[in-house]
Amino acid sequence: MELFNKVAQVINERLGTIQPVQNLKAENNAHKEITRRVLNPQPKAVARTRIDLKMWNQAILATEREEDPRNFALQDIFTRVMDDGLLTSQIENRQTKMFSLDWNLKTASGEIDEVQTEKLKDAGIYRKLTKHAANALYFGYSLVEIGKYKDIENVEQVSVKLIPRANVVPQNGRFYPDVNDDKFILYREMREFGTFLLEFVSEERGLINKSVKHVLMKDFAQSCWAELCEIYGIPPRFMKTDTRDPAMLKRAEAMMTDMGAAAWFIIDEHEEFEFADGVSSSGDVYNELIKLCNNEMSMLISGAIIAQDTVNGNRSKDESAQDVLWEKVMEDIVIAQDYWNKTILPALKRIGFITGDVKLRYDIPENLDELWKKVIAVMQYAEVDLEWVEEKFDIKIIGKREVVQKLKADDGLFL
Repeated sequence: MELFNKVAQVINERLGTIQPVQNLKAENNAHKEITRRVLNPQPKAVARTRIDLKMWNQAILATEREEDPRNFALQDIFTRVMDDGLLTSQIENRQTKMFSLDWNLKTASGEIDEVQTEKLKDAGIYRKLTKHAANALYFGYSLVEIGKYKDIENVEQVSVKLIPRANVVPQNGRFYPDVNDDKFILYREMREFGTFLLEFVSEERGLINKSVKHVLMKDFAQSCWAELCEIYGIPPRFMKTDTRDPAMLKRAEAMMTDMGAAAWFIIDEHEEFEFADGVSSSGDVYNELIKLCNNEMSMLISGAIIAQDTVNGNRSKDESAQDVLWEKVMEDIVIAQDYWNKTILPALKRIGFITGDVKLRYDIPENLDELWKKVIAVMQYAEVDLEWVEEKFDIKIIGKREVVQKLKADDGLFL
């Protein structure tokens, strides 16, 4: 056991996160097994075959089996689908807006706990834990292992490690050290569950699952468009000769090879070759299919098409789309705050990293544009607190403006 702990410590020191096994609270054999598998996974060959709709449907059926559901095939497809640039950018854009908001740990009386807020921010685990929790919406679930260790300055820190989703089956609470083996661990029955093992589960299979077909069709359209570009750019060449004469055939092959890298073939002088008459296209059909897939993925993640339609787009349209995206971000903030207060902070309290009755609260910025419109509308009928306006909108106010009305002779008054 000592040898294993030393090896684990050397591995973590090289990875930059020191997480000795003996520092973990649990002495459960199952927990050590999960830790060992995560710290030192066995390398295996992974097949990179082309994904099609049939493979996707088979992977979904494997997750819905009653007796022995498995998720590794579907999670592998999710990982491959995330190679799509637009899908990745949409998810990162939505998460970046959430990470841009400030947050604090507040006591039951509503006061900010400056010491523990600063401690949690300095630990550098907020972004990791929040991202793993938020990714449950996209991948369906996240199982995270945390641990305590001391850095080189002897300061207590917390390590965060995502357990591979392919090895986890939340449908029945099983962890498979090897996805090709039948041996499993019931991680929800472990005493470390809720303390060192944190689980985040979405009510749905995952938003990426709804994007799979769009990514597959988009890849298909791109490959077909690439073939069309090759045909239009470098049309195939052919040459007629006496194919029964070896010398002439050899000479023809040499000539066609020396003329370039375009596709070529040789036919007999008595044979005829004609190009089939197809629909003349510059790739519009593929372009429209790619655009449709991109729009569908944008609607799924952001709720609107943002800054993609450069032909028919306009500023008001994009601003409306940003408002819809912000509503999605607000929903993510509510979920993240719920995860922190009900799952993450209680675990950090159990391991002694956080103390006291504190809750994580986000500082939601106000929509100053809408608020300013309301202020302008109210100022026509009532007095407005100028100190509040100066503080809220950062406008320096030196006093009220006197309104002077000019009277004319035809107003019926004596001047």
